[in-house]
Order: sequence, then C-alpha cells, then structure tokens
Amino acid sequence: MTQPNDLPRHDHVSWDSARRVAHLIGRPRTAVSRGLAAARGCVLASPLVAPRAVPPVDRSAMDGYAVSGAGPWRVIGHVGVNCSASVELADGQACSITTGAAVPVGATSVVKDEDVELDGEWVTAPTEVGKHIRRAGEECREGEVVLPDRVMVDGPVLGLAASLGLDRLTVIPQPVVSVLITGDELVHEGPSGAGRVRDAIGPMLPDLITRSGAHLGELHHLPDTRNALLEALTQQPGDLILVSGSSAAGPADHLRPVLQELGAELIVDGVSCQPGHPQALARLADGRLVIGLPGNPFAALTAFLTLGVAAVLGLRGLPLTTLPIASIPGGVDCHPHSTRLVPVRMTADGAVPVGHGGSAMLRGAAGADALAVVDPGPAEAIAARLLPLDPGARPWAG
Repeated sequence: MTQPNDLPRHDHVSWDSARRVAHLIGRPRTAVSRGLAAARGCVLASPLVAPRAVPPVDRSAMDGYAVSGAGPWRVIGHVGVNCSASVELADGQACSITTGAAVPVGATSVVKDEDVELDGEWVTAPTEVGKHIRRAGEECREGEVVLPDRVMVDGPVLGLAASLGLDRLTVIPQPVVSVLITGDELVHEGPSGAGRVRDAIGPMLPDLITRSGAHLGELHHLPDTRNALLEALTQQPGDLILVSGSSAAGPADHLRPVLQELGAELIVDGVSCQPGHPQALARLADGRLVIGLPGNPFAALTAFLTLGVAAVLGLRGLPLTTLPIASIPGGVDCHPHSTRLVPVRMTADGAVPVGHGGSAMLRGAAGADALAVVDPGPAEAIAARLLPLDPGARPWAG
C-alpha cells in the first residue's frame, strides 16, 4: 500500500479516489492518557481490557428476597448494597435484598417484591433456580478484551470504563481543524446586495467540523490577497486547515501559488464531482494538512464531506465510512464524467431528490437527509450510495 509520505499528486481524480487519498493522508495523532471526562469524543488507541471481573461477586438484579431452596421461606434479615455484614442462608431461609447487593451464600434465587406474599416472618412466591441473580463475571472476566481499539469514546463507552473501575483511557486525541475564509465581497450581517455576498460558509463549517469529531480551532476571515493568505497559513494552528473561496483558478484565487511558495505537497488538485470540482488537498512541510474549499456554499459543503470528513476520520484513527445504498424512485440523471452529489430526503420508497442542488444553494441540503452519490454514467441512476449530511452520523442500513 502506498504510504502517506509517498503519495503522488492526483489531478482531477474521481470522487471515490479523493476520499481514499484524504483518508490515507490523515495520520492519527500520538496516543495520550486522559481522564474519562476528557476522553469523550476521542478514539481508543488500545483495546479496553477488564482489570477485574464484572460483577466481582454474585449480585441481585431485583429488589426482593434472596431465598434458599423451595418455599415458603423464613425471613432472617436484610442485605443492602452498602451492607458489609455477611449473611448465609440455609434451606428454607430468606433475606430481603436490594438491587445490586451481594447475594448471600446459600441463596438459590431472588424473587421480586411484586411476586411475594408476606405472612409475618414467612415469604411465599413462585421461583426458579438462579432467577434474578447476576453471576460474578457475567458481563466480563478479568483480563477479557471488552472493546477493540479504534472505537469512538462516547457515553456508553465511558460508562463501561467506569463500571470496570477505570479512571483513565489511552486515546487518540481529536484533531484540531481551523478555518480561513477568503473573499472581499463577503459581509457577515445583513442581506446580500450589489457587490455584497452574505457569508454562508463561515456559519456552516463550525458545526460540520465538530460533528465530524474534530475540535474547532481558529476561524478567520481574510482579504483576497496573496500575502494575507500566506501569513495566515504560516501561523494558523491545527492539524487541518480549511481554506474557503480561494481554490479555483481566478485572479483572486491564491491558494495554489501560496502552497507552492510554502513548499507544500499538493496531493489532490481537483475532484471530478458536481458540485465541488475545484477542491484541493495539500500537506505543508510541518505535516499540517490544507484543504481548499470552493467559494460557493453547497460546493464548499460537498468538498468538506468529500475531503474534509475523510481526512478527519484518518486523523482520528477511524476507518473510512462505507456508504449504504438506497433506491431512487423515478431515477436521477447521471453526469457522463463526474460524480453528482444530489440532496435527497429518505422516504419509505427510497431516496427522493429535493431539488435546489446548485453550487451556490443551501436550500436543498438544509431540507435533505443525505446526498445521493450518483456515479458517472450514460443515462440515469435508479439507486445510489448515501453520504450523510451529518458527518458524525452512524450509517444506516441501505
């Protein structure tokens, strides 16, 4: 397999190739040890191993009575979660017990409170041997691998780690993604007008970045000058820098000349997709990645979902997402040479295009559930892969 340090330049590559290359170049950050709260959103750098059995002893799964043998049973005491006194049951004896408490020696089952009939100090109830007892090691044994590496640390993973008695996890930290938005015509409040274009990309990218599993770094708006972009790229912190509005070949598009001046390695120069063709991927000499996004909002969105999400997955140590397939009722036109990215809404019949998918429009994407990835072809597609518009969403079944 080609390694990131040996990646050749790819000009006008296919959409699928662009994703693969961006994922390959995104090398995971160095693993660190973090407390549980600080590990949320990171990825396990090593398998999660149980340092002890869970539960460590037999425990009650219900509030009720621990009983020994067949009933009726004579109640001889109580066992609570915090009870340190040992209780031992002989045949025909019972003790009241709370959920999570250690089951007394000699207990054969636990009967629920709602199933019990009390008559003084005697208890009767239907029972079944072993019922409502969580056996020692039922969830995991000491030394057992309970999760593999490269699993995202979310709420259930944190809860599992805590139940194992762990206070820290070894994780791959979330990457930091910074943003540079260029464009002298951009305004940041009020409506568009003659010579004025309301910036839609600046408000859009932060949410996409955090949903992809990265930390949002700095966000700056730059004038359309080569020096401003050169200085910003030189100083901008982060593992990945998104540059919006300077990725085409016009007189105000300075990204490629600046990358050349900085000695960057231009790895992807254009992707065969619509919208979002003039996107780029480069690596600076210090290892930071740079992705050039088109200046039109929907084109910028498709470029981020193409190159940006793939690079972030690589930086996090996660595999590239396999996209599900859905039918398209009525079909959708293919482009003869480029992959089309079409906003669709999911229905019981399949993926239905919602329209308003021009490169400058966000109406279609805002009202859609996903983008249909329509491969090039001579006619129309009746099915397509689905690219989630939420880059943090787990893929659904196609």
